[in-house]
Amino acid sequence: MKNLLMLPIFLTLTAGQSLAETSTHSHSAAHQHQASQIGAPSEPGQGAFASIQEIVELLLTDPETEWERVDLEALRGHLADMDNVTLRSIVAVEPLANGARFTVTSKQGSVRQSIKNMVLAHSHEMSGTFGWNLSAEEIPDGAILTVTGTVEDAPRIQGLGFIGVMTLGMHHQSHHLAIARGHNPH
Repeated sequence: MKNLLMLPIFLTLTAGQSLAETSTHSHSAAHQHQASQIGAPSEPGQGAFASIQEIVELLLTDPETEWERVDLEALRGHLADMDNVTLRSIVAVEPLANGARFTVTSKQGSVRQSIKNMVLAHSHEMSGTFGWNLSAEEIPDGAILTVTGTVEDAPRIQGLGFIGVMTLGMHHQSHHLAIARGHNPH
């Protein structure tokens, strides 16, 4: 009889232990589900923060993570570059018969550096997407990105514009994870 009385206590303790051993991701997902049911916010409030949070979740749940190589500050710097290029750069467009030339500049030193970091590195990464050639060159106030394809491609390239072209290839997510893991994807 005494053993039967102890069974509910044992089950409660082992269930509690199992819950404590669940992954951070499961806990986070459960927390988000609970938050959405009671009307609490589920979004982290800022895009770069959300990107880093997503990467941290992946790193924490991956048993292969080499923690001595993890460099979230490098990812934070890259996201700052993305923000500068997306929101603070000035883009002049020169239509070409088979594409476009985008002169991307800024008078602010930190934004100029972000433009150079992003455009020079990513032009090589994205070249070949849709069969287009992307080339970049550094200029004192930023960089020039030239995107060419066929004459039929010109309206699409010009329609996408600089920032649309920069998003091509869906490589950014894996790129961010590589940066956070301490690898240089450029």
